Amino acid sequence: MTETDLTAWIGRQEKREDRIDANRANGLRATLESPDAGFREGDALPPLWHWAYFWDIAGQSELGPDGHPARGGFLPPVDLPRRMWAGGRLKWPGDLVIGALARRESTITSVQEKEGRSGRLVFVTVRHVISGEAGPAIEEEHDIVYRQAPGPQDTPPKPLAPPESPVRWQRRVEAEATRLFRYSALTFNGHRIHYDHPYVTQEEGYPGLVVHGPMMATLMVELLRHSAPERRVVSLDFCARSPVFAPASLGVFAADSEVADATPQRLETWVTGGDGALAMSGLAELA
Repeated sequence: MTETDLTAWIGRQEKREDRIDANRANGLRATLESPDAGFREGDALPPLWHWAYFWDIAGQSELGPDGHPARGGFLPPVDLPRRMWAGGRLKWPGDLVIGALARRESTITSVQEKEGRSGRLVFVTVRHVISGEAGPAIEEEHDIVYRQAPGPQDTPPKPLAPPESPVRWQRRVEAEATRLFRYSALTFNGHRIHYDHPYVTQEEGYPGLVVHGPMMATLMVELLRHSAPERRVVSLDFCARSPVFAPASLGVFAADSEVADATPQRLETWVTGGDGALAMSGLAELA
């Protein structure tokens, strides 16, 4: 399908409702090994945990070969085999409340085709506005990239070095198959690259199970949230830099990007894979 055909999906909208269930939040708390106490109704949902809600509940017969819902519904029918979460931009003007009903309105705002070093790429941007009973709580732009499978002559890109900024806070998290499976279950993510080793290695050509981009972004925010509990995360821009394959020991880091006591406080944050290469980078704002 050509780019001209795909741009017909720009402006397409989708609306969903979900109740911010405490059991799902507590399941995510256990999976991330968060030091939070058990969540109850009335508590605020931590930032980025909304990715465990608003499931795309497609019937088993409606799934594509990669485990995602077949393309051509809300998202355009891009004819490239690999689909990845490329990054996003988020703001938190409010909170979602555990136990309360929330609504998400999604709009496709951009579809762009590009030619990269590894071949054809298609970028799709989806804007989400999520509201609770008190009004808008999350504004999000979600970037999805579709790409070709590598050919036998292709060489993997050179690993990127992590920032050299003085580290303010850090944490190490083990990304093993069990943690990936639990995160997939909590987000109702059927993408087989995260749990089906024969599929990801034989069909998509990766060397192992792929660690979820959203999980790595959430770990970055978790580091900030628990290292500076007196501050509130109000925005995050993040970008996936290279895939990480399980099992891997993730390094999660944060560094000041300006004067430490500034208001709002801006911090550089990033994740490294088991080889120490840069896997994800971000810029967060705390108020």
